[in-house]
Amino acid sequence: MRLAFLDLETTGGNPLVDRVTEVGVVLVDEIGVHEWSQLVNPQTRIPAFIESLTGITNDMVVEAPRFEDIAQDLNLLLEGYLFIAHNARFDYGFLKNEFKRLDIVFRPNILCSVKLSRALFPEHKHHNLDSLIVRHDLKVSERHRALGDAQLIHQFWQDIHTTFDAALIVATVKKLVGRSSTPSQIDDSLIQSLPDTPGVYLFYGENDLPLYIGKSTHIKQRVLSHFSADHRYSKEMSLSQQLRRIDYIETAGEIGALLKEAQLIKTMQPIHNRRLRRSNDLCAWQLQQKTECLYPVLTWADDLDFGGQDNLYGLFRTQRDAHKALRKLAQDNSLCLGALGLEKVSKDRPCFARQLHRCQGVCVGEESMFSHALRLQQAMTKLKINQWPYDGVIGLKELDDLHIIDHWCYLGTVRTETEIALLLDSARPAFDKDTYMILNKALKAMPEVIHINRH
Repeated sequence: MRLAFLDLETTGGNPLVDRVTEVGVVLVDEIGVHEWSQLVNPQTRIPAFIESLTGITNDMVVEAPRFEDIAQDLNLLLEGYLFIAHNARFDYGFLKNEFKRLDIVFRPNILCSVKLSRALFPEHKHHNLDSLIVRHDLKVSERHRALGDAQLIHQFWQDIHTTFDAALIVATVKKLVGRSSTPSQIDDSLIQSLPDTPGVYLFYGENDLPLYIGKSTHIKQRVLSHFSADHRYSKEMSLSQQLRRIDYIETAGEIGALLKEAQLIKTMQPIHNRRLRRSNDLCAWQLQQKTECLYPVLTWADDLDFGGQDNLYGLFRTQRDAHKALRKLAQDNSLCLGALGLEKVSKDRPCFARQLHRCQGVCVGEESMFSHALRLQQAMTKLKINQWPYDGVIGLKELDDLHIIDHWCYLGTVRTETEIALLLDSARPAFDKDTYMILNKALKAMPEVIHINRH
């Protein structure tokens, strides 16, 4: 087996924007052991804390070759060798992106020495390079320098051959190389045990910090897709590096998965779920009439029953979003910003939109208030929030699960009468935009509902 123990130093942890500053390789083949290392000009500044960590300064790399200058030689050097690195996804992600910028395909067989250590020494909790140095009495030459760290990985490889039978090591390596896409901190058996059924998956970091919550009709397949993409997307790379534990909740189908995902994200507030995180400022426009004039008034979820109110339009997370949407509506339908309360205008003076011929003139008496009100009402129709169409609580049947819904609010999922009673005794959650959107679509696809009586 031809082996290449490799380590990189970089300007940071994001393979999409950060660059390589040093490459170190220890090659083991039929000829023997030989080493190769090279400083690299990253064509960007090395941050001060990286300089302090690695000892590689901006002055040291200013005269060094760029990656494109060494790319062909490095690619040929690694060709035909098993690529071995500690937390291999990091080094592989950087090299793959560096080569991709030059239109060079880089697809080595990869072995992560963190995974190898975990597989051979499952009794130990920590498998970072510093832990291996202590546990295996590895000789440090230059820590946090590429060749020095590559030499440590090679020493670890030599040490395990004094402890384990060669056949066991070969079998373990073959098994791990076939599963090299999963993060080094996660046990492969955990990934393999994930169900390929509908549901929600939860990623946790250090100290059980919620990182990300997702949903899928195929949990295992979706989880694996996060890891296969992490060298191309900075979010996925960051998620892989922080991940320490994976949990999941199976559901009967897609609707249950969507509802549970939205509920858990609002409750747990994972740091990587910005889109669905709870907003405390949910608001909507309400059309109010004064004589012949119809004008929008911004209303808040805390003040009105958004699930039961009929005269509400749009759902916005902030006041700014609401005003932006109304301005866009006015522009698209030649409505008057003055009449909408979005612009202060003096009596009989044209609004700004009128001066640009984007208002039909209600502000200067060239259009009647009644006509403007009709056009406003028609334009707002597409933003209308559907009023809850049932007398009370309903259930949506999805295989063996029953999703309990009250005025667009998801109470929970049950399978027995007792569970229904417990849910009905609990307080109804606040109206939520994401849940409303899910249910609005689901009810169109599932017109048959079960009416549930409160006892």
